[in-house]
Amino acid sequence: MRRYFIRAGVTLLYAHWKGFVKTASELYLSFVGNRGLKYSELKSCFSVFGLKSKLQTLVASRQSLANIDAFDFVLSELGKTARLQLGSAINTESNLTSKVFSNIANSLDIQLASYSSRFNLIDESLVNRRNKIAHGEFIDIGGKEFGELLDDVLQIMREYKTDLQNAASTAAYKR
Repeated sequence: MRRYFIRAGVTLLYAHWKGFVKTASELYLSFVGNRGLKYSELKSCFSVFGLKSKLQTLVASRQSLANIDAFDFVLSELGKTARLQLGSAINTESNLTSKVFSNIANSLDIQLASYSSRFNLIDESLVNRRNKIAHGEFIDIGGKEFGELLDDVLQIMREYKTDLQNAASTAAYKR
């Protein structure tokens, strides 16, 4: 019976990891968006959230007039108050792997140095294990191993929370 609870615990831990990173990231982005700063005052990674649709036009369109219009729009918006598009800004994709986490952290200008040594833990011990359980595969994980995984993932989440709070309190989002 204990084995079933541990397996359920792995899936719940993954859900908590994914939900926390998404919600905390969205809240930080919302905080930045509510500062009333101009695009030109924000670091580029934040300005992208407001100008993304026009930037995508530059990438996708082969029409010179559409590209010129999009580029002129971007230039004219730099001096205006930023309106960050929050709707689908933070995408955890189908699995919050280390690669997806890195993309989210980079989009918020959060440094990854302290996380990189634990990418294997995220990918193998958490995400792959959760996927195997969710797809009905048998994996055997003991209580001690689950306890260590729980502690490690919660520590990563605490560090991410601290990084977001520090970035907010030091106005690290400003250019």
